Amino acid sequence: METIELLPNGLRLLQSDEFFKLGQDSVLLSAFARPRKCAHVLDLGAGVGALSLLCWRPDLSITGLELQPGAADLFLRSVMENQLDNVHVITGDLRQIRSLLIHGCMDYVVCNPPYFKRSAGKVSPTQGMARADGQASIDDIALAAAFVLRDGGKCALVFRPERLLPLLTALQRVRLIPKRLRFVHQTAQKPPSAVLVECRKGGSPDGLAVEPPLLILDEQGAPSAAYKAIYRLPAEG
Repeated sequence: METIELLPNGLRLLQSDEFFKLGQDSVLLSAFARPRKCAHVLDLGAGVGALSLLCWRPDLSITGLELQPGAADLFLRSVMENQLDNVHVITGDLRQIRSLLIHGCMDYVVCNPPYFKRSAGKVSPTQGMARADGQASIDDIALAAAFVLRDGGKCALVFRPERLLPLLTALQRVRLIPKRLRFVHQTAQKPPSAVLVECRKGGSPDGLAVEPPLLILDEQGAPSAAYKAIYRLPAEG
């Protein structure tokens, strides 16, 4: 069944039970990412386009690359629904990035990559492509991002803290140097549930900024002020 989700920025996202739906991580990543003005942005493994639409600004040129034709079609329909002329959808395999896009053509890459190893299970055939690395590993994603980014370009990802080391290793292997890092916690007392990472292509390995943790809930168990700001919720109530 298809549904329409109203995003925090007012855009409308078409979704289907067949494909992975909008999740909190994409919203948090879109708030963490900082593409410069008039940047060319690539969403790797775009799915139905949630992250691309969340990152949308009128000055950006956004391209979404998605493997599954059905998901890409929903994404394209969302683009048409919102009458966006600066968002483009490509159907293709990011592992074949050299045949899809030009080297160094992007200023910024965003990606909500597969969290779990293929052996982890617990995923359906279509949604599994979005949640497990059976189709593309984190090394494949790092290679694709490094190929399309210009020198000095940046990449922002959201990942699971327990797999942070494999992520950073894959990124550094292709000269994507971590420059910003922020952990996401449900509460101050709980361990992190996600980590946001921004990398720069090339440059010194020094200068990593670890930002204050992002708390989803405050001490009273209500949505935190930071969470409300990201979702554009009223500050009170």
